[in-house]
Amino acid sequence: MTDFIRPRLYLISPLLASAEDFAPKLEKALASGDVACVLLRFGTADEGARKKIAKLLAPIIQQAEAAALALDDAQLVGRAGLDGAHITGAGENFEDALERLKPDRIVGAGELDTRDAAMGAGETDVDYLLFGALDAQDNDAAVTLEWTSWWAEVFNVPCVGVAHAPEEVEALAKSGAEFLGLGESFFDAPETIAAAQAVIDAMEPTA
Repeated sequence: MTDFIRPRLYLISPLLASAEDFAPKLEKALASGDVACVLLRFGTADEGARKKIAKLLAPIIQQAEAAALALDDAQLVGRAGLDGAHITGAGENFEDALERLKPDRIVGAGELDTRDAAMGAGETDVDYLLFGALDAQDNDAAVTLEWTSWWAEVFNVPCVGVAHAPEEVEALAKSGAEFLGLGESFFDAPETIAAAQAVIDAMEPTA
């Protein structure tokens, strides 16, 4: 049986082209629950713009005692004062992130297409695995719950199960995952983040 765990929140940003409009939403989200991490995703390939966004948002996240992570950009971590990176897949980019960032900073992995790929990633120095798609249109809630529950039951490496709608929260919160991922839509309604936190706070061990 999976040990009883109250997960912490892992927030997934929208694709960001600037920081100014998003900062107030970020502050409200961080105040709405026990947030462990915020994954920053970028809507621009311009390195200067990405660095500017990250440098503006990272202190807001870190002042809330959460970790600021960049999506698929290990180089940006050091340049912008971030806490780590989340990498899509388990190929060369993942290996490069482990080499660049470990052991001092966080490296997570997601979008692992097979259970063998997940287990292979879990045998590295990875900090967590993420199950579910980062975008709602790509996510299958039933599959996300199945994979999250499987991993939490069997393996010691922490995992994130991603919800993209409030009705997906409770089952993932009770799956045994160390982190409950909340997709970008939750930023538009911070009360849904508070509601997710309330679900977590109300959890009790089962006999």
